[in-house]
Amino acid sequence: QVQLVESGGGLVQAGGSLRLSCVVSGNIFSINDMGWYRQAPGKQRELVAAILSGTKIKYADSVKDRFTISRDNAKKTMYLQMNSLKPEDTAVYYCNVLTGSSSYWGQGTQVTVSS
Repeated sequence: QVQLVESGGGLVQAGGSLRLSCVVSGNIFSINDMGWYRQAPGKQRELVAAILSGTKIKYADSVKDRFTISRDNAKKTMYLQMNSLKPEDTAVYYCNVLTGSSSYWGQGTQVTVSS
């Protein structure tokens, strides 16, 4: 079992920055991949950024050069640094981890970017 708790969302003006955090607890040694997803109203949940097999990093085209995913193993925390935010980045952001057999989700944190 893995538990995830996100934080760091909020309201920010366009062009601003936020940093999301996802604290991971439980059987962390079973984790293969981890990432951030988002879901805007009326839209499907989409991948924002991911760390695959512990080393390979992947970004959605819409956030490349603006968002940075990272992890701090000592703090058991994954981060998403979001810069140059746009109104279209408004969504609920979720962290996700994959083990060999399961997918775990956090509760989500709201990010709202005003124009």
